[in-house]
Amino acid sequence: MAFSAGKSFGLSTTFDPLQQKFLNSKPYVTSFFSKKIALPKYDKANDIMSKKPLYISAVSGFGYVDEPKESKSKDQLVQCNAYEASRPQSIPINIEFDQETQVAAAQKLKIGLYFATWWALNVVFNIYNKKVLNAFPFPWLTSTLSLAAGSLMMLVSWATRIAETPKTDIDFWKALFPVAVAHTIGHVAATVSMSKVAVSFTHIIKSGEPAFSVLVSSLLLGETFPLPVYLSLLPIIGGCALAAVTELNFNLIGFMGAMISNLAFVFRNIFSKKGMKGKSVGGMNYYACLSMMSLLILTPFAIAVEGPQVWALGWQNAVSQFGPNFVWWVVAQSVFYHLYNQMSYMSLNEISPLTFSIGNTMKRISVIVSSIIIFQNPIQPVNALGAAIAIFGTFLYSQAKQ
Repeated sequence: MAFSAGKSFGLSTTFDPLQQKFLNSKPYVTSFFSKKIALPKYDKANDIMSKKPLYISAVSGFGYVDEPKESKSKDQLVQCNAYEASRPQSIPINIEFDQETQVAAAQKLKIGLYFATWWALNVVFNIYNKKVLNAFPFPWLTSTLSLAAGSLMMLVSWATRIAETPKTDIDFWKALFPVAVAHTIGHVAATVSMSKVAVSFTHIIKSGEPAFSVLVSSLLLGETFPLPVYLSLLPIIGGCALAAVTELNFNLIGFMGAMISNLAFVFRNIFSKKGMKGKSVGGMNYYACLSMMSLLILTPFAIAVEGPQVWALGWQNAVSQFGPNFVWWVVAQSVFYHLYNQMSYMSLNEISPLTFSIGNTMKRISVIVSSIIIFQNPIQPVNALGAAIAIFGTFLYSQAKQ
């Protein structure tokens, strides 16, 4: 028998599982098909060839339903509706993401925002820092103001309960002291470098930090690294050397400042891993404590090296030449220095060291490019090639280190 699309056919059965005792009795079939039914005439061969497949769209009346006695009918009908394959049939699709997928997507978005904010704050800091150093060439005071602004911001945040006050003890501050010393040296050295050379050149030299990391870890800590790690140092060292030789405005103090900064930050990372392991303070509060201790270390040295009298004369000269804009530059570079470092530490809490290294490499590229555009520093093609090789070597190092 062939069934036409859109037609319904009924099979009437009277079957009570309780009375028939499941499989012991056969269901009674009514004489539904004994009645005369006017079925359309069709050619069997043509019908088989022309009819399209039928898809079931609904089934009703299937199974035993416990209904009141007065509503039971003698025959229980099973109705099956179908439609042709060519007929469009809307199928509701409800896609629901599980909680794990939603959490993973939210985490990726959070990390992306961290990176974008980190890079933007770093670019803004470097621009204002260079403006301040061009107008007020006193890197020791400039470095001190950066740490002072961050310390003040965090003290206010703790006092107003915007940020949770960290729980520290004497052991924490003892472990933090060598980290703060290295951080202070690295911060001042980088600022001295940027006061003498272009921002882009300082960051090109600072991209050679992995070479110092491997050297110190091998000589002082006795660590060994896989061969790809050592090979990745070749483009880093070669690129930095090429950029330094071809730098149009090369300055030895600026070059040495960037190199000392690299070495100091390597020791900072080593001290931080060794001494701060197991400490509960992390992220934003960790950097706040680091800034405060670095401020206490740096202030007496800044006074001894430069001194209040020199600062006063330099400040008057800068204000008379640039007006209130100079004051805004000082405030901006101090605030943005703390914010970008704070964001980097917060990012490090959320991602792996490999991802952080890649992000740091991309950050350095954004700073170099933006500083060249804003300050219009002259750069030779071979100098740009050296920078590209050094940065690419840094990327290879981050990959090989893992």
